[in-house]
Amino acid sequence: MSYQRQISVTTKGHGDMHDLTEQVASVVNASGIQTGTVNVFNNGSTAAIGTIEFEPGLQHDLPAILDKLIPPSRNYGHEQAWHDGNGHSHLQATLLGPSLSVPISDGKLVLGTWQQIFHLECDARGRERTIIVTVIGD
Repeated sequence: MSYQRQISVTTKGHGDMHDLTEQVASVVNASGIQTGTVNVFNNGSTAAIGTIEFEPGLQHDLPAILDKLIPPSRNYGHEQAWHDGNGHSHLQATLLGPSLSVPISDGKLVLGTWQQIFHLECDARGRERTIIVTVIGD
């Protein structure tokens, strides 16, 4: 059996992070699936999905370390082609990835105590994001 819903997220721009855990758990609950997997997918190439301890320090640290690894305002090939100021956004989002799969047991997400599902905006500007949540199982 499968079940799919969308979550909408409004972001403020580069580095804006949202905790999606409760929204994803609600989709899993609505699906009625007791054992399986949920896939959380960001529809777009300049944002990422993952897990983290969703607390203010890490909400600051993750975008900061990404900016050190892949700094904004560099002369990336994407900038030469499009001149839109978000070459680093594509690269940062690609590094983290657009999706995450989480097991489901007894109708609940299998996450550690300090493990939450996040969405990270990597684009240079705020966006309206669509997150596709697909639940598969029995």
